[in-house]
Amino acid sequence: MIDGILMTMKAIIDNFSSAIIVPIIIFFIALIFRVPPKKAFLSMMNAAVALMGFTLLIGAFTPIISPMIMSMSETMSGITGVALSTFDVGWQATAVVAFATNAGMIYLGLGILLQTVLFLVKWTNIFQPSDLWNNYSYIVWGAMVIYATDNFLLGIACMVLLNLYSLLISELIAKRWSAYYGYPHCTIIAMHNVEPAVFAVLIDPVLNLFRLDKVNLNPKAIEKKIGVFGEPMVIGLFIGMLIGIIGSIGHLDSLKTWGQIFYVAVATCTIMALFPKVAGVFAQAFAPITDAAKKIMGDGKGRDWYIAVNDAVGYGESATLTSGLLLIPIMVFIATILPGNIVLPVVDLLAIPYMVQGLVSVYKGNMAKIIVAGAIWFSLGLLMCSQTASLFTQVAVSAGFAIPAGAALITSFNILGKPMLGLVFLAFLSQNPFYIGISVAIYAVAYAAFRFKRGAIEDYMEKMANRNTAVAEE
Repeated sequence: MIDGILMTMKAIIDNFSSAIIVPIIIFFIALIFRVPPKKAFLSMMNAAVALMGFTLLIGAFTPIISPMIMSMSETMSGITGVALSTFDVGWQATAVVAFATNAGMIYLGLGILLQTVLFLVKWTNIFQPSDLWNNYSYIVWGAMVIYATDNFLLGIACMVLLNLYSLLISELIAKRWSAYYGYPHCTIIAMHNVEPAVFAVLIDPVLNLFRLDKVNLNPKAIEKKIGVFGEPMVIGLFIGMLIGIIGSIGHLDSLKTWGQIFYVAVATCTIMALFPKVAGVFAQAFAPITDAAKKIMGDGKGRDWYIAVNDAVGYGESATLTSGLLLIPIMVFIATILPGNIVLPVVDLLAIPYMVQGLVSVYKGNMAKIIVAGAIWFSLGLLMCSQTASLFTQVAVSAGFAIPAGAALITSFNILGKPMLGLVFLAFLSQNPFYIGISVAIYAVAYAAFRFKRGAIEDYMEKMANRNTAVAEE
């Protein structure tokens, strides 16, 4: 019976996308908040249209820019003469590997049950089951623990602790993310994309010492200074051309090459132009819920809850996409000179606009900070990928994944490049009760501190965010 339930849940994940499940969840949440059925239905439809719009935009953009990114990685590797033996197969392939494992099947049910209970008992204010697809982020780490130690319970425990960490981090940035991206009562939850926010908060005072909070670098400030050349569409055009030119070095004497470069440039500026419009439709889905919640919780003592949404909803925001795309050539270059790194980032380079969203929300769109902090943290992520590549490759092969020709090992720059939570995984991998105990204790202390000092912590983050003179309007 349990196997049948798990198979059904896996079939739902395989066949129903977030554009179907999330709107249904929003519909029922609206009804719970006493939104009239007609308005609740319209909220559901706005969410469905917007999420499908995000999917179509990113789906169309990816195959256009991916060949240039792959060519850029190969070109940079050729220039430096560094042969990197580990190939980045991307988060999509990693998700396939994770859900193909026995651990993946188990955590499909256990994860949703755990996340629902934690929300209902108010352990967290994040309703995570609405983004159940991203559970693979915990599953892949737990599957590696199980494969290496042959201890199933240890692997499940690793997944649960990682889930708890990501819920805590998500709640830490929920208010900032929701305000910056303009989606009321929404936040991101994917562990692989919220983790950098912790680093963002910790290193912010250091970046301020270098006066990066005074660097007026974001799309709105640029547009104000240089007029039409600073508009998001035009910025997208220039960034697309930059990536196209770097990815085509050695073939710039060809008219066909320049046609491809301009095609990438126009595609990039199209994303920059259309994404905010789709985002506006998604925000409309939450307007009735927000209004109803204000009436019910008008005394200010109500619960400050957030629904987990897929990070695709923030991908095309101007500062997010701009800083994410600028980090692509930076990370390719760093990968070829970083001591100890064996990973050639390729497929997940296009995922960097997902990966920077925690940084963007904490820094309120200050791209100078986003790029500096991102380059540092993602470089450490390359080292974690290098550390775990061999074990991940073994798990992938055991799950039936075919290794790309010419690659000795595989990894995912986005999913496995987690310097902090990767240490939690290494603690469980060691099977050492002392190290595991430390990882649990750190979570317990951090959770208690946030619970007792939440208001002060959120006020501090808001104060630090407002120090940036290059701010996006909220």
